[in-house]
Amino acid sequence: MPRQVQQIMINDLSTFTKSLRVALQKQDDFPSHARMLSLVAKAAGYENFQHLRAAEPAPRAPTAPRSFERALRCFEQGSMVRWPKQTSVQGLCLWVFWAQLPAKQDLTEKQVNAVLKAGHSFGDHVLLRRSLIDHRLATRTKDGKIYRRIEQAPPADALAVITAVQRPL
Repeated sequence: MPRQVQQIMINDLSTFTKSLRVALQKQDDFPSHARMLSLVAKAAGYENFQHLRAAEPAPRAPTAPRSFERALRCFEQGSMVRWPKQTSVQGLCLWVFWAQLPAKQDLTEKQVNAVLKAGHSFGDHVLLRRSLIDHRLATRTKDGKIYRRIEQAPPADALAVITAVQRPL
């Protein structure tokens, strides 16, 4: 059976540990796993473990874990090393560059190129720049002199890729 991630917020750790210590002292022997879950939930202020689980929504997995994994394979040590074949994976990878562009600022082509060149090693910053426009992550004037990041909230998968690339394991 797969494990479920269950997070709890403990407002006062001192009260939590005191409550847990008192509950453990009342036990005749070492509590079972299920009993320990219940004791921790009660110390956190819930009636029991089921009450804790019902109070927190279950964490959602990324909608396309395969695309997420494929996007991460395109990066090594925070730098993009290859361009993915699938359009959906390309879009996820581009969010990393979107996050590196300054918000609400007009940029020259040279400034955009500097950001893109610093973030990849496969030698095609022009492809990345055009793809940012095609995927509607940035805009440019008709003459191509001014670029601007399009302000929007990244989807959950894109946010996960941005986070993973910025903090490599």
